[in-house]
Amino acid sequence: MLTVTENAQAVVKGLTTDQGLPETAGLRLSLAEDQAQLEVALVPQPEPSDQVVADSEAPVYVAEDTVPALSDQTLDASQTAEGIGFTLQPQEPTA
Repeated sequence: MLTVTENAQAVVKGLTTDQGLPETAGLRLSLAEDQAQLEVALVPQPEPSDQVVADSEAPVYVAEDTVPALSDQTLDASQTAEGIGFTLQPQEPTA
């Protein structure tokens, strides 16, 4: 399952708080219609079929059809020239 860095958790928590969204609000990851791009959106609540990323202090939701594509990825966040940017990196293998 997708993991979320502490940095990304802090960014998601900050974004949902700054927007005045409810406690159920979080970041939702889903594949675009063409299945070639990942869509990232702040949502007030998950869709009924979304999976919630466990062990995350800030809600991160993954669309059901997107779970397989992100199962071995780690979500991170960083400041870019355009604002906050999210990146995906392969998870480190566990020994």
